[in-house]
Amino acid sequence: MIQIRDYQSGDFNQIENIWEQTGMGGAARGDNAQTIENSLNHNGRFLVLTNGNEIIGTSWMTNDSRRIYLHHFGISPNFQGKGYSKILLEASLAHVKQAGLQIKLEVHRDNSKAIALYEKYGFRFLGDYLVYIIR
Repeated sequence: MIQIRDYQSGDFNQIENIWEQTGMGGAARGDNAQTIENSLNHNGRFLVLTNGNEIIGTSWMTNDSRRIYLHHFGISPNFQGKGYSKILLEASLAHVKQAGLQIKLEVHRDNSKAIALYEKYGFRFLGDYLVYIIR
């Protein structure tokens, strides 16, 4: 049975596995259980999509009081193409609407399936911005 729930501290190993399978994150990017907990303590939210006891999707949202940033949104490869991303995105957008803030995300240029999903739900390309980071 598919369910959406909030992140729990024992979830990280399953989440990390999904991130590694999809290329969304990992230790080299500073993605760990403590970082998730820190973001939750600063008005963030982390939703997981489950199929019974198995986590099959993640939606990590951080909040800077002006925008909510959607990070590491994805579905386990074994469950992609079944409409689960729509369920998880709708739950994520409901949280954003309740908060009354803008939402922003980054997506790889070659991820046409994700781009199509985001555009279907009203996301628009922001412009020719280059993204820089210090890790």
